Amino acid sequence: MDVFRLLGAGAKFDKKRFREDVEIFHAPMNDTGAPTSEGTLADGISPELDFFHANNEGPTNSQEDRDTKRRKVENQASNEKGISEIRKTEVEPYVPFKTQEEANIFRKQNRIRTYGTDVPHPLRSFSELLTRFKLRSYLQRNLSDSGYDAPTPIQMQSIPIMLHHREIMGCAPTGSGKTLAYVLPILHDLKGPAKEGIRAAIICPTRELATQIFREMKKLSKGKPFKICVLTKLSNSSDNEQISASFASFDVLISTPLRLVHAIQHQGLKLDKLKHLVLDEADKLLELGFLEQIDEVLASCKDEGVYKSLFSATIPSGVEALAKTFMKDPIRVVIGQKNAATETITQRLLYVGQEEGKLLAIRQLIQQGLKPPVLIFVQSIERAKELFHELVYDGINVDVMHSDRTKLQRDTIVQNFRSGKIWVLIATELMARGIDFKGVNLVINYDFPQSVASYIHRIGRTGRAGRGGEAVTYFTKEDAPYLKNVVNVMKDSGCDVPEWMLTMKNPSKNVKKNLKRKPVARDAIKTVSKFDEKKAKKKREMVEASKKRKQRTESKPKASDEATDT
Repeated sequence: MDVFRLLGAGAKFDKKRFREDVEIFHAPMNDTGAPTSEGTLADGISPELDFFHANNEGPTNSQEDRDTKRRKVENQASNEKGISEIRKTEVEPYVPFKTQEEANIFRKQNRIRTYGTDVPHPLRSFSELLTRFKLRSYLQRNLSDSGYDAPTPIQMQSIPIMLHHREIMGCAPTGSGKTLAYVLPILHDLKGPAKEGIRAAIICPTRELATQIFREMKKLSKGKPFKICVLTKLSNSSDNEQISASFASFDVLISTPLRLVHAIQHQGLKLDKLKHLVLDEADKLLELGFLEQIDEVLASCKDEGVYKSLFSATIPSGVEALAKTFMKDPIRVVIGQKNAATETITQRLLYVGQEEGKLLAIRQLIQQGLKPPVLIFVQSIERAKELFHELVYDGINVDVMHSDRTKLQRDTIVQNFRSGKIWVLIATELMARGIDFKGVNLVINYDFPQSVASYIHRIGRTGRAGRGGEAVTYFTKEDAPYLKNVVNVMKDSGCDVPEWMLTMKNPSKNVKKNLKRKPVARDAIKTVSKFDEKKAKKKREMVEASKKRKQRTESKPKASDEATDT
């Protein structure tokens, strides 16, 4: 007997005798005769031990199925970030303030002051918007994508007020996030695009600020096809009917007052569907220069249910009283000290003697090593041009921006300054209103500001969104009577101020009004000394006198000519 042959023959199994046992291991067949995965054995495997996914539907070889699954994965991946953010916020349940005193303590910790009736409780975090107000998912996702981790104090209080459909006057330092404070609740309240006419209008004093608000709104509305329009250019086009029809397709309108009034009067713009009206930089818009235009806009808002919101870094008492005449039970929100600069700005005053000392101080700063970007403010267009002609040959990338420059020139300058191609930008008050340049290191007030509001808005171009910054203000003997205004702002902002400045007298109301109405008369910005200037002037006068003598001589008839004529 061959032992090795027996060992290699294998075991024999009687299938008839053990038929019931065999059926346990046989998987059921489908219509095509292929085994399915729903066998008894598969059902008995726990998920932890199901390494080959026997409890799930097995993969097929069909290309169509694979394509379908791939599309599902891609669609799921596209929303993965937004979904994860929403789930993350859902982990933090909303815990309401138990008492009004608890809410007031929170406001005090964040330097929030409110004035009005039935003021809604502030936000602790953006995640509360999901539970308190059912914030739309695309807004929550865009907040996260844009890097908004936590609300600023003005956002903590303003967003709940506007979501409760209350009117608001918001006063907060420059760079504190006022734009988001009204853009977010407006987009949430509009729900989605609708071709029923303009439902939200935002008015601001400059075209540059309007463009900036437009960018912020487009960024936050990503994922919803809102139609947002910026009115920037006056047009006398004959196609006013076509323009009027196009207005009806927009949801949000952003404009300067003059351009908006022109569209209302000449292009058939209607505001009968308006729900939200925002005045950004309200103190400037309610000055005499814009007041008539704002009245025209308010008269066009026929619906009494329009919610009005005012925001600015400075809201004087006169502007406040004027705003209350067309607002209904507004809530006033003040962040920090009223009419104060942000505490992240280091403020300095520098005495330069006379006008010539300013140019010397600028050039000394350049020689010591200027850290761009730098903004320099002057009081007039003429002085901006003069300073530009002085600095353009000093080896720095400098440009000038004022209202005489074209739209294309201004857009190019703003873009170049943002990208770092321009190191130093000379500007008038035009640039001091709301323009958000990221990372401006230094602001120089070459000419002393005409008011406290002007000073706060100027230096507010630096130290934005919690960043540090520096502001230097030059002053001469002629500026001394107005110095105390700026000193008070510096003190309220926590800056060190010399004792002798604190003992100065405050300027009278008449002095303040005169300065605001008309700036201090100043000498032209030029390097030439007074002696050389007098010498050049005398030379010009001599040349002019010589030309006049020559003209008189040529106008007299010659003697020979007279004899010939007779």
